[in-house]
Formats: sequence, structure tokens, C-alpha cells
Amino acid sequence: MDVCNQTVGDAISDMLLVESILEARLWSLEDWNSAYTDLPNRLLKVKVEDRNAIQTTDSERKATSPVGLQMAIDTTVAKYSKSRSFVRPSGTEDVVRVYAEADNQTSADQLAYDVAVLVHKLAGGVGDPPTPPMSS
Repeated sequence: MDVCNQTVGDAISDMLLVESILEARLWSLEDWNSAYTDLPNRLLKVKVEDRNAIQTTDSERKATSPVGLQMAIDTTVAKYSKSRSFVRPSGTEDVVRVYAEADNQTSADQLAYDVAVLVHKLAGGVGDPPTPPMSS
């Protein structure tokens, strides 16, 4: 039985799951907190003609359409250290949300931009393509 969704989960069920893990491992909250390192990230949105062009699976972490988008995202992600990126359609507007994280903020910003360009190109982007991140 699935109790929580790790990507967009329910806070109450997530809290109960964490409490169970802490008890089973005999960990304190400090132990739990020290086991996690937050990576720099960036969230962008890309205007598209139809948000339903993006279909996802694996708790919205993998794009199943348009064809070729996930492969392009995976190839792009592989260029960055400790990185990941995923896209999902907005539930309320014709935009696609792009999430990216990497080992530093500059890389996270660039990865988000690179994936946003792919979304604009492959998923029916509207208007000007995404703007490159400002150099630091």
C-alpha cells in the first residue's frame, strides 16, 4: 500500500512515515536532518500552447510525451554534477514547470534553462524562448 508520494506527498502521511523510520532506526531529529543535504535548485515555467502535451509517470519525475523529451532531459542532466531535472504540466495554466537541481546554484540555473529550452522546442512553446540565466 502506498502511504505517501515522495514528490508531492500528503504532509500528514509523510510525517507518520518519517516518525516510523526514526523509531525503527532509533534516530533523533538531528540524526535525520544530518542525513540530508539540500542541493541548490531552480524552478522555471515555460508557456506552451497546450500543457497536456506533457505527460508524465513515476510521480511526475519522468516525461512520457512528447516523444524524445525525456531522453533529451536525461542527456542534458548527465552534463552536470549531482543533478536532476523533471518537468510537469501546470494544473491551472498552459505552462510547463521545470525543476532542476545541481551541485551549485550556477549549474542549477543553467540546467533549468537548458531543460526549459528543450520544453519550449519539443512541447509547443509559445512566444520567445526562455532567457539564459544571468552570469554571476
